[in-house]
Amino acid sequence: MKLENIVTIIPFSSDLKEPIKTLNIEWLKKYFKIEPKDEKVLSNPQEEIIDKGGMIFYAKYNEEIVGTVSLMKMNDTEFELSKMAVTNGVQGLGIGKKLMQHCIEIALEHGIEKIILYSNRTLKPAIHLYEKFGFEEILLENGVYERADIKMEKIIS
Repeated sequence: MKLENIVTIIPFSSDLKEPIKTLNIEWLKKYFKIEPKDEKVLSNPQEEIIDKGGMIFYAKYNEEIVGTVSLMKMNDTEFELSKMAVTNGVQGLGIGKKLMQHCIEIALEHGIEKIILYSNRTLKPAIHLYEKFGFEEILLENGVYERADIKMEKIIS
């Protein structure tokens, strides 16, 4: 059976408040550390993302939530792709790619003109994925995330 047939992308709902936190904390502990901003957003996804006009999506695989991504509203036309994580056991199956594709489709549907993201150059598979989807490096401002050493953007058209 093809992966596309068994991975579904579903939207955030109040009963699915925990996976964004557990998936991201697993990822952050593996590569970096949990910053105060992470703790605040991940502990209150409804208030910090949804209520501010953002969106959260989950990847469901074999009836389990195995991945997540958020589009955090910066303004009416610009969103930040954030809090993307796929659990260890299913990395490499194209789940990140499916989450990314979904975000771009949502951006097109909602008239979002630009998506930005912050990352770290040590995360080569992630950087490669972003580049594959047309993200380009832009100037990184200071102080957004300690772990960020690259900022990228994609103009949606």
